Amino acid sequence: MRKIRDVLRYRHSTGLSLEAIARALNISKGVVAKYLRLAAAAGLGWPLPEELDDTALERRLYREPAARVPTFADLDYALIHQELKRKGVTLTLLWEEYQSSAGDTALQYTAFCARYHAWAGKLKRSMRQVHRAGEKLFADYAGPTVPLIDAETGEIRQASIFVAVLGASSYTFACATAAQKQADWLCGLARALAFIGGVPQIIVPDNPRALIAKANRYEPEPTRGTSEFAAHYGTVVLPARPRKPQDKAKVESGVQVVERWILARLRHRQFFCLAELDAAVAELLPGLNNRPFKKLPGCRREAFERLDAPYLRALPASAFVLAQWKRARVNIDYHIEFEGHYYSVPHALVREEVELRIAHGTVEILARGRRVASHARNSHKGGYSTVADHMPAAHRAHAEWSPRKLMTWAASIGPATGELVKRLLIEWQHPEQGYRSCLGLMRLARNVGHERLEAACTRALAIGVYRYRSVASILDKGLDRQPLTPPEQAELALPDHANVRGPTYYH
Repeated sequence: MRKIRDVLRYRHSTGLSLEAIARALNISKGVVAKYLRLAAAAGLGWPLPEELDDTALERRLYREPAARVPTFADLDYALIHQELKRKGVTLTLLWEEYQSSAGDTALQYTAFCARYHAWAGKLKRSMRQVHRAGEKLFADYAGPTVPLIDAETGEIRQASIFVAVLGASSYTFACATAAQKQADWLCGLARALAFIGGVPQIIVPDNPRALIAKANRYEPEPTRGTSEFAAHYGTVVLPARPRKPQDKAKVESGVQVVERWILARLRHRQFFCLAELDAAVAELLPGLNNRPFKKLPGCRREAFERLDAPYLRALPASAFVLAQWKRARVNIDYHIEFEGHYYSVPHALVREEVELRIAHGTVEILARGRRVASHARNSHKGGYSTVADHMPAAHRAHAEWSPRKLMTWAASIGPATGELVKRLLIEWQHPEQGYRSCLGLMRLARNVGHERLEAACTRALAIGVYRYRSVASILDKGLDRQPLTPPEQAELALPDHANVRGPTYYH
């Protein structure tokens, strides 16, 4: 402004030519002419009014041109931004719809796109991403924790706040968890899916060790539990790139909203259990989702119902059960050990390494990726859970026979067999010691038939032998076919000899 004042002073006070003024002020002749023309248009001469400072002088000289009345139909930028989140919707389609409604006053496609991108560039960075409806659910934990006070001991432990946000609608879920371990993460995700009533195509968490076994920019490796969770819900867990928070900017913004809208309102309250804190968070959640957007029409809940809800997949019929995985080697007795209890597996897997999948109420054993056994979880230390089909044939035959069952079988053969089996079980110190002899009698019955076995047992009882080997010997020699009572022998006559004394000799 100083040079403009000098130009006016030299021109009106000294009458110098434009060229002389230009040389004196070290500016071009054209600039001098421009300044004089602006002053004439503004009605200014010399001296200038005292109250006209530099700002006022600039405003007088450089008047803003009158705003031109637009000759094209106006654009609803917020509606265009929301419609682009729908599947299959493009700027070309939206321009065609705009052109059909605006007619001759419609912008051309290039101007249409340029104006929209200029408007979208003024939004927050996280809002500039185009999220497809029903495509992504972003998840993370809030930074601040909430203290829980033990009413009995006064001990304070910190609870965490889990946050999940849908990409297209920004529909937000939050809940309290005891920690940030795998069980807490997966429980929070399962509750988030139940809250939105469906399953998105992709779940985008951070890279916590609880979910991601190996973080990698290109091929992250999830944990076994995370993979099972994704398979159960029919979705994909694709973590953000390491040290790239912009990949999950939606939940970063959602965490900030939860901290301001929920945690800030709970800062003066004391909580004595996790359920109490969780209920308080759930009570404030509807208010957060019903708050109107500042730059977009509607609120999170309305955007969810219009955008995300129609494209979510159905929830599975059963709830997800988190399992613990462990490796074990099958012992020679075809059992594996977990927490002091022994569970059977097929005997062919003896000495092989298997995987245990331990859920709340079951223990599953997998060999080479295939489930080979399943047991109810048992906390009895030193106990055995054995399935008969897992045993070798000989072991199974031994285990299946009880004294009662053996006696019933023997009675079906005949009374002599029943009596012999009874004596076999009684004579030994423990009934199981006679099992093997009884199993031998069963084999003899299959080989020679019931009648011969009954006859052999009858002879064995008659001569007072109660062993399997005795019965087998009788059958082997065919004595079961011989009469049980031997024929009577004729009385033998004593020979007539001088040394033979008769009964009268002793009287």
